[in-house]
Amino acid sequence: MQDEQNILLVRGWQMKKISNLFLTGLLTVLISALTAGALAAQAGHGQGPAGSQRMQDRISREVRHELVMLPQLTIFDNLQYKVDGPAVTLMGQVRNAVLKDSAEKVVRKIEGVEQVNNQIEVLPPSSGDDRIRLAVAHALFAEDSPLFRYSMGSVPPIHIIVKSGHVALEGVVDSQSDKDMASIRANGIPGVFSVDNHLQVQKP
Repeated sequence: MQDEQNILLVRGWQMKKISNLFLTGLLTVLISALTAGALAAQAGHGQGPAGSQRMQDRISREVRHELVMLPQLTIFDNLQYKVDGPAVTLMGQVRNAVLKDSAEKVVRKIEGVEQVNNQIEVLPPSSGDDRIRLAVAHALFAEDSPLFRYSMGSVPPIHIIVKSGHVALEGVVDSQSDKDMASIRANGIPGVFSVDNHLQVQKP
């Protein structure tokens, strides 16, 4: 009888020990999971202002890359954007709604982008504006033009936006004289009511 009681006591002690070990292990797992979750959340938020700025810089670079790679983009379209944390605002003017939709789609796929505000304006169709576009492009980029070099490359740095006879020049040039020359040549096209020169001079 005494031996049976001893066996029961030993078994009870073993079961209690196993139960304590199980609870200790479970607690360890829970603590590890909570710690990993906290670290992941911290990493997701960029680990402070510096991390957030790095994430915003990366998103900005990727947005620009995706926009300039759009096959529908021409020198007669102007795509601009603004990045505010995980939110991207698209702006500018395009000649067709397909390009507007395509710009939004590619930006939404960028890692870290949570919201896209598409404010891109679709320009109204106009045969008169189409004529002006071609005429301004020829005036700026003809082989005898001092601005001819800006026509080189897959994405020329000067974009010509025309709406109801009003011309806007967008992009960048190398010098103030090139910027002034662009205005003179665009203003010389018949049918142009005004020229807004938004070209920015790149710093050397």
